[in-house]
Amino acid sequence: MSYKIISKKELCANQYELVIDAPYVVRNAKAGQFIILRAEENGERIPLTIADVNKAKGELTIVFMAVGYTTKMLAKLDAGDELVDLAGPLGQPTHIKKYGTVVCLAGGYGAAPCYLISKAFKDAGNKVYMIMGARNKDLIFWQDKMKSACNELFITTDDGSLGEKGFVTQVLERLMSNEKIDYAIAVGPMPMMRAVANMTRNKGIYTEASMNPIMVDGTGMCGACRLTVGGQVKFACVDGPDFNAHEIDFDEVINRCKIYKDEERKRSENCNLLSMVK
Repeated sequence: MSYKIISKKELCANQYELVIDAPYVVRNAKAGQFIILRAEENGERIPLTIADVNKAKGELTIVFMAVGYTTKMLAKLDAGDELVDLAGPLGQPTHIKKYGTVVCLAGGYGAAPCYLISKAFKDAGNKVYMIMGARNKDLIFWQDKMKSACNELFITTDDGSLGEKGFVTQVLERLMSNEKIDYAIAVGPMPMMRAVANMTRNKGIYTEASMNPIMVDGTGMCGACRLTVGGQVKFACVDGPDFNAHEIDFDEVINRCKIYKDEERKRSENCNLLSMVK
């Protein structure tokens, strides 16, 4: 089966959107799930959260940042090219139900999957706040889509170049002070999700985090994505990716994610050299 790229768009610096023809994948895809793909025949398999779906057309949208070897190879593909393979939908969907008032926090690259998640909560009858955060305005994308998926959108940037200067947590703190929040979900860098969990724990707000540890096969067989939740070993690929944020051992996950940093750097450098040769 071929997975042809229908369109490609550079959303912001080094961040890309691909729309892929994948009718069998999107047929059962739900908010919070992910896919695993290969960009080249001898390439590694990488997980990417489903950013959007068009079930009528059978189209899958993914968003990624070209920072490692495989994502840089993926960024070289264009409309009309085909992926070697693509598996999904994988993982458990986000636990969508009517909680009341919901806050979705999207940090950096975590913004894309929050679109479907926020939209699903809104469609379920919740009042939904979305908080998007990035280092600067050039890394913020999909503003119109995000606005349509929630009741109110907040944007924060580290340098204050767009929206409010600061971090997503300061907006969360203000919202928690002004009204009752029934549920929160954080998607993004591990330190951000840990900070959110610490804040909501003190307020007794049930919070989930979408975990993105090292992952290989996506079926629970390899054990690479294991993490400790509530004192028990869980696997992000089959038990998650969403878990009770107050029970996650974030320190353990953050340390494990550093294991292959040197290898990732070397592969990325090799990719840059190949680009220069070509």
